[in-house]
Amino acid sequence: MGGAAAGTKWIHHIQRLSAAKVSSEAVERGQSRVIDASLTLIRERAKLKAELLRALGGVKASASLLGVPLGHNSSFLQGPAFAPPRIREAIWCGSTNSSTEEGKELNDPRVLTDVGDVPIQEIRDCGVEDDRLMHVISESVKTVMEEEPLRPLVLGGDHSISYPVVRAVSEKLGGPVDILHLDAHPDIYDCFEGNSYSHASSFARIMEGGHARRLLQVGLRSITKEGRDQGKRFGVEQYEMRTFSKDREKLENLKLGEGVKGVYVSVDVDCLDPAFAPGVSHIEPGGLSFRDVLNIIQNLQGDVVAADVVEFNPQRDTVDGMTAMVAAKLVRELTAKISK
Repeated sequence: MGGAAAGTKWIHHIQRLSAAKVSSEAVERGQSRVIDASLTLIRERAKLKAELLRALGGVKASASLLGVPLGHNSSFLQGPAFAPPRIREAIWCGSTNSSTEEGKELNDPRVLTDVGDVPIQEIRDCGVEDDRLMHVISESVKTVMEEEPLRPLVLGGDHSISYPVVRAVSEKLGGPVDILHLDAHPDIYDCFEGNSYSHASSFARIMEGGHARRLLQVGLRSITKEGRDQGKRFGVEQYEMRTFSKDREKLENLKLGEGVKGVYVSVDVDCLDPAFAPGVSHIEPGGLSFRDVLNIIQNLQGDVVAADVVEFNPQRDTVDGMTAMVAAKLVRELTAKISK
């Protein structure tokens, strides 16, 4: 089923229910049951993983994969909704090993666990709209964080998911975080194309909510006047690719998170030059090399409390799963940064 058809399926279903005189209260009860079942499934998986880690002992933090297969807030293509299973498949692909560059083993549950996906499409099929859906995503993230020592490493999905994820992290930890955001675009429009939850508006929502103290945006090369004005409005530190050679030393030696609740890292795969990652919806030449991104992440000083990898579009990944492997490598190295 195409993205547009999937996006309207639930509307037609609700219209049919209305025509059949199903009460709004019955629809509401059905939606609540689906949401409760979703959260229960994630909660039980998180408990299972965390109990094992506590039994093993010696774990301060373990990255825990949580898929959020949402694509309908994309302004162009909706393929990122199909990314989480492709990323998982690439993580465990037999063509490479399960070690991070610093030698942590992903098949050690003290390093990496997986609590599955938020069933976005099933929830939307019940007629749940975005205000409530964003709340479900936030609650799912909090559910993972409730189980020490799990820390969420979220697989998108389009970039709209970063807002409910960061909101959850900030609320759960009791204060703002510092955010390192790698992207070709600032995603800080006030309300892109009339959608306040657009993937192009996620960081406006984050900054309005007071969920970040500092927001550093790196890799920018498709930025409008509104993007720059919004950056100034929120005090965002924006680093554009046209000055990257000058900024490189600073960006490869960042120190974040002091005086706040930690560091959140958000990686939009299109921060990379399309030579390294062609499987994205918005192809923007002139981006970061893969090693540039790894240098920034690996050299980052700070307590990374959560992260996301977003905007990989499997439907455009035409080079033998190349971008899936790139996304998997990003997940691998973020895991190394989170786990301890």
